[in-house]
Amino acid sequence: VNFDTNHDGQLDFKEFTQYLRTHEKELRLMFHSLDRNNDGHIDVAEIQLSLHSLGVNVSTEQASRILQSIDRDGTMTIDWSEWRDHFLFNPLHNMEDIAHYWKHSLMLDIGEQLTVPDEFSEKERRSGVVWRQLVAGAMAGAVSRTGTAPLDRLKVFLQVHGSNGVSLLGGLRGMVQEGGLRSLWRGNGINVLKIAPESAIKFMAYEQIKWLIRGSKEGASLRVQERFIAGSLAGATAQTIIYPMEVLKTRLTLRKTGQYSGMADCAKQILRKEGLRAFYKGYVPNTLGIIPYAGIDLAVYETLKNAWLQRYCMGSADPGVLVLLGCGTVSSTCGQLASYPLALIRTRMQAQASALDGAPQLSMVGQFKHIVSHEGVPGLYRGIAPNFLKVIPAVSISYVVYEHMKKALGVGS
Repeated sequence: VNFDTNHDGQLDFKEFTQYLRTHEKELRLMFHSLDRNNDGHIDVAEIQLSLHSLGVNVSTEQASRILQSIDRDGTMTIDWSEWRDHFLFNPLHNMEDIAHYWKHSLMLDIGEQLTVPDEFSEKERRSGVVWRQLVAGAMAGAVSRTGTAPLDRLKVFLQVHGSNGVSLLGGLRGMVQEGGLRSLWRGNGINVLKIAPESAIKFMAYEQIKWLIRGSKEGASLRVQERFIAGSLAGATAQTIIYPMEVLKTRLTLRKTGQYSGMADCAKQILRKEGLRAFYKGYVPNTLGIIPYAGIDLAVYETLKNAWLQRYCMGSADPGVLVLLGCGTVSSTCGQLASYPLALIRTRMQAQASALDGAPQLSMVGQFKHIVSHEGVPGLYRGIAPNFLKVIPAVSISYVVYEHMKKALGVGS
């Protein structure tokens, strides 16, 4: 306990009164910061305003329920004594806790980095917490992607060769027979390598775009619609810069034994045989895919978050690990489901070697028509089974590693 000043493992009377004094001072400061009109009472509108400034939008009804849980005399306002008595022995020190607990995109890595970046407070940015969290997130992504690489390779394999009637087990067996067990991790090196530049570029672009949208409203958080616009543009910026790595990842994942000696050799061969433009094959469907992914992920997450806050946010702001992971997983999976056909078309375009092998070079619309006419609408969802199979292990691994990395880097949870 922070207030155990003599470190004897017990809280004596002097230490306890010191805790009460300090805590009461913090509560009084918080009370005054919420009481915008300085009338000595906090009303529904003031609760709504405070949460809105932290990026959490609650309805009047939700704000009323928060107020009613503190208001003892039924006046529909909170005076200082009600506020103090409610929070004195309650660990919820700060309204920011609600915003803090519901950050999700950093700890979840399901293989696609299209989620909208999280909002960070000015305090977090100044203290350097942001970069430590980004490092923790990148490490979590690296371990998670390595752990689920065989399923990812199987997904890419089925996306490209699935029309030949290859089944899930058949594909896996074929890959092992062709290159042994190690071949299941083909393409994983570059998949891990691109996490750091992509996260950093996306975060910096998001902060710049947010600054442009917000303008002079210093310290204000973005509304959900604004976060969607800023997040999509930041995602598109990051993807534009690191896109050649995406093409290399697809080629290296699908390579036959002995085809390339490594990443550099793969890049050289593509450049020599197909030219610079080959590094941006599938760029259009990839960029278009950001819109349904980011939009649906954000909308579903906000809906689930608000539903939880409305029902259960009485005793504590902390929804618990399972609720957070559940909401994050469901929203990311819905986003993936919506953008999957575009992701499949992107992968097929990336996999198209130059016209030297005689195969026609199909455009995005050409690929779409070809898939629908030859395989029907289900053809647009080839490889979705291994994609969904890897969601739960990917989320579990990335969460555990993220938490451990945060502790190692000295970031409070």
